[in-house]
Amino acid sequence: MKFIWMMPRKSVLFILFAVLFLFSCTETSKNENPLQMVLRSENPKIKRVVDNLEAHEVQIRYTQINRENDSIVFTDFDFQVDPNRYFYPASTVKFPAVVAALEKVSEIDSLTSRTIFYIEGDSVETTIAKAVSEIFAVSDNAANNRLLEFLGQDDLNQRMAHKGVAPIRIAHRLSTPNADDATTRPLVIYINDSTTSVSKSIINTYPSPLDILGVEKGTGFYTDDSLHREPFDFSLKNYYPIQAQHGLLKRVIFPEAFAMEERFQITDEQRHLLLAAMHTLPKEVGYDSNTYYDSYVKFLVFGDSTDPIPEHIKIYNKVGYAYGTLTDCAYIKDTQNDIDFMVTATILVNKDGIFNDNFYEYDEIGIPFLAELGRELYAYELKRKR
Repeated sequence: MKFIWMMPRKSVLFILFAVLFLFSCTETSKNENPLQMVLRSENPKIKRVVDNLEAHEVQIRYTQINRENDSIVFTDFDFQVDPNRYFYPASTVKFPAVVAALEKVSEIDSLTSRTIFYIEGDSVETTIAKAVSEIFAVSDNAANNRLLEFLGQDDLNQRMAHKGVAPIRIAHRLSTPNADDATTRPLVIYINDSTTSVSKSIINTYPSPLDILGVEKGTGFYTDDSLHREPFDFSLKNYYPIQAQHGLLKRVIFPEAFAMEERFQITDEQRHLLLAAMHTLPKEVGYDSNTYYDSYVKFLVFGDSTDPIPEHIKIYNKVGYAYGTLTDCAYIKDTQNDIDFMVTATILVNKDGIFNDNFYEYDEIGIPFLAELGRELYAYELKRKR
């Protein structure tokens, strides 16, 4: 996933302070859903979406995090969250692929996250650790697909379901000619510098069409430069709704808040690797900061700015971006002000109703909405009593 948008540079801190001023003038009912208050904002980045909710298919879950003695207490607030109403999850599916791959590695004595391997027929040598870094730093599709060859779709889905991360149905790879192949390709694994081992192919279950609302979208779509005047059918695509995304994020950030059977069995070293990758900025792992600026794959709070993200704010997240749908699943932590919270949000921006035409309002509507949503929730958290 590679995308660049050019916008006027602005001070992120100025925006945050402006939002804080607006919130200081607003009284909130103790029992009111904070999302309802935020979405009443007169800020045009919010208002133009709220004024046309049906077209934008917005779903949001926001979680307040409180600490009572040694316990973590989550309080969830939802806006239009419905697992029976489909949205395309795009690259957010890379997050469960990473977690499942790390767990599988921990079960195999001969492998570590640093073991070198390549996919049969592919010349790129890599490691699980490198794939994790590439997935979170710049949302690399090829890295994700290599993990799927290692796991297989069935194993990935079963690992998520067994831990209570549901519903979920990962059915295909991303942006590759063999995306829908039910059989994985073997891995060639280096046991040492001169010895390799070849894994077996995995035969996965071919997906059945999803029977939920919204799997047919729009009024047309392009295939091979031909326009088809009928809705685009997503029923065989990946399915990873808000509640599953948010549930995985909670288990990764706060495993101690869950029973042992709901925790992923990864080592401390693997969890450190995962958490570091989730918040590390592209420039910190060698990507050009002019192309891969800090907010390149961090839409909430900072997505509409190319300015550096302040060092005291860490965002552990995974975004998705395809077919006019933008999604961000994020844990946001401000060490300077001692606040943290979680948000998973999705929005569709496809004004002409045509899919695969590459005309989507990502920069004009989608990313500004998610950025402003994040800022207003951040401002709310700054003034919230704990």
